[in-house]
Amino acid sequence: MTRWVTETLHPEMHTAYRCDRVLYETRTEQQHLVLFENALFGRMLALDGIIQVTGRDEFIYHEMMTHVPLLAHGRARRVLVIGGGDGGVAREVLRHRTVERVVMVEIDESVVTFSRQYLPEISAGAFDDPRLDLVIDDGADFVARTTERFDVIIVDSTDPVGPGAVLFSDDFYGHAASRLADGGVIVTQNGVPFLQGDELVSTMTSFRARFRVATCFIATIPTYVGGPMAMGFGTTDPGLLEVGEAELRARFAAAGLRTRYYSPAVHKGAFALPGYIERLVRPD
Repeated sequence: MTRWVTETLHPEMHTAYRCDRVLYETRTEQQHLVLFENALFGRMLALDGIIQVTGRDEFIYHEMMTHVPLLAHGRARRVLVIGGGDGGVAREVLRHRTVERVVMVEIDESVVTFSRQYLPEISAGAFDDPRLDLVIDDGADFVARTTERFDVIIVDSTDPVGPGAVLFSDDFYGHAASRLADGGVIVTQNGVPFLQGDELVSTMTSFRARFRVATCFIATIPTYVGGPMAMGFGTTDPGLLEVGEAELRARFAAAGLRTRYYSPAVHKGAFALPGYIERLVRPD
């Protein structure tokens, strides 16, 4: 019989994907993991019944999570990635030749291991780059302990269930904010606001207490159903939002990037929020 992998993130609705072939399935100490092939989306990874990444549309998420903060900052040298065991965010960060050090903190080593074996095109050699320091640890514990400071922090977390829940806590955001260098920026995965509005509200509440800029930008990713995904953006430097499209084009060209979704025009437009998302970000 045909197997369907059903995403159960939202209790009011489920989305099912035909499983043409199971490539890897296990229950780790942290979570249940299944990697399977689908004729439409290619290889798909689900953790605890929630789709994390697909071969067909991963570039949208990874490009936007990475190039928006790095090109807004313009001079990032040290980057911290929390989560991101598939290596996609690390891949995009390391495409910036001016980045000198990337610390990637992943709680579940098995995610990295199988991603390197079964999804090598997503990391594309990032794990072998000498600038990458892979740390197997709880991301919340790491930011609470480390004294290192970073220009950009990217929180590539799962949804706020299971081991990923702590990465949406006020304590975590407080420690992460203290790990930012002057003028640094933090970007977070904040789900689909049409279905997960409380998630964005909670993050923005924490950001407003710590940053002069507390907002989000959006991107449309087909397998994250329910409308555009929000990516939180927090910084003490309002100038990062004011970088013009011409300057972004110059930075983009200087970086020598070739992208499939991100562009300087998309970067600027991504901060133009629909009314229902704007009210979640700025309820007053």
